Amino acid sequence: MEEISNLVVFLLEWLDQFDAKTLVSAAAVLAAGFAMIAGIGPGVGQGYAAGKGAEAVGKNQKNTSNITLVMLLGAAVAETSGIFSLVVALILLYANPLVGMEGVAIVIAASVLGAGLSMIAGIGPGIGQGYAAGKGAERVGQRPKYQSVIVRTMLLGQAVGQTTGIYALVVALILLFANPLIG
Repeated sequence: MEEISNLVVFLLEWLDQFDAKTLVSAAAVLAAGFAMIAGIGPGVGQGYAAGKGAEAVGKNQKNTSNITLVMLLGAAVAETSGIFSLVVALILLYANPLVGMEGVAIVIAASVLGAGLSMIAGIGPGIGQGYAAGKGAERVGQRPKYQSVIVRTMLLGQAVGQTTGIYALVVALILLFANPLIG
């Protein structure tokens, strides 16, 4: 336990050599990188959707346009958590309201890092929504006459699946613009 206390003291003394703006700017750069980790989810999800779409077209060439439409629609929805993460990363880099703010630098820097790290939650919705899109494309290939019901169900499931990504976005925006821990 003493080693941890000594490490914390060392880190705080080391960080104290930097002015607050430099510390917060450095945290923003790291946070933007962390935020973009969420792009893994949409990448996996969209790849799955595309694969299932291609598989469905291979089995039912007559329904290619409908299968492709469902796959693209579902894949576009799966990208939303990646878009949320990109928006937060761009705010962190170009419009960060915490850079230059007065207060305890370590709390401000931690808030910036927390905003970026919170966006990692977007991995789940991206994968889940892509899975739904892939299954939707697959089923439209098998049962084309049920396309409207399949798409409606897919989109409803994707909307519910997006809630975690929305929660992450809300937390990131609170940390950046309405942080209760910063005066």
